[in-house]
Amino acid sequence: MDIFLQQVINGLVLGSMYALVALGYTMVYGIINLINFAHGEVLMVGALTSWTVVMVLKDAGLPGWLLLIISLLAAIVVCAVLNFAIEKIAYRPLRNAPRLAPLITAMGMSLLLQTLAMMIWKPSTKPYPILLPSDPFFIGGAVINTTQILILGVTAITLAGLMYLVNKTKLGRAMRATAENPRVAALMGVKPDMVISATFIIGAALAALAGVMYAANYGTVQHTMGFLPGLKAFTAAVFGGIGNLAGAVVGGVLLGVIEALGSGYIGALTGGVLGSQYSDIFAFAVLILVLTVRPQGLLGERVADRA
Repeated sequence: MDIFLQQVINGLVLGSMYALVALGYTMVYGIINLINFAHGEVLMVGALTSWTVVMVLKDAGLPGWLLLIISLLAAIVVCAVLNFAIEKIAYRPLRNAPRLAPLITAMGMSLLLQTLAMMIWKPSTKPYPILLPSDPFFIGGAVINTTQILILGVTAITLAGLMYLVNKTKLGRAMRATAENPRVAALMGVKPDMVISATFIIGAALAALAGVMYAANYGTVQHTMGFLPGLKAFTAAVFGGIGNLAGAVVGGVLLGVIEALGSGYIGALTGGVLGSQYSDIFAFAVLILVLTVRPQGLLGERVADRA
């Protein structure tokens, strides 16, 4: 029972990080029907930017929580500028092109960002300092630390904020109108280009947040760290119903729990043939199952919530 509870907690934390990235995927898809495969690399840039700021300020005598906030703000600014530039330079000229063209461009952008990051930060894996108290809290027989509690809280607050933004604000109404029909929205006074840019900037902020949380939780950063979380977050977005904000969070959390439980019990289930290092297969098994049985995802029919 202790192992089960611990794996559920681990899954909720992992799933929360997937959910933050999946929200970026689903917002962009909801607006322009683009699967932005470079989104995972924006997460990586956010984490590496945060690491750089922490290294520069580590001798300034600042408390760890303040250092984390400063590095997070720097990561958000860098990622927002990067994603704005990506949309303007790589995706906007292809907006009316066949759908395969921007998809391939997104894959190319992913590889380009990885290469540039390797040149700037070098390919070695770097330790990310422990900035928050690491004292454990006990829940039943399971353990959770301050960073993991912060990740769970930040994800809940972020989802609530995004739901308010999309459903209650002028920008949210413009986003929903652009998602329905950009040309008609333009006739009604909405500026689709501005709305799309704002969507990419918000998505970048979410990716930066996820990148910093990921680095703080696992304690390492490197130039390829965004690929697998990005792919799993895409799986989570499809699982929940891509284009649906609540679906992205539900998909992310469920995927994280499935992966953690699978990782904890895969050895027992296979008689020791497979170990926890094969936990990634659960995410992609879920993707195949969802695309086969319910391609619209768990909440895919709730199009009214589309960003």
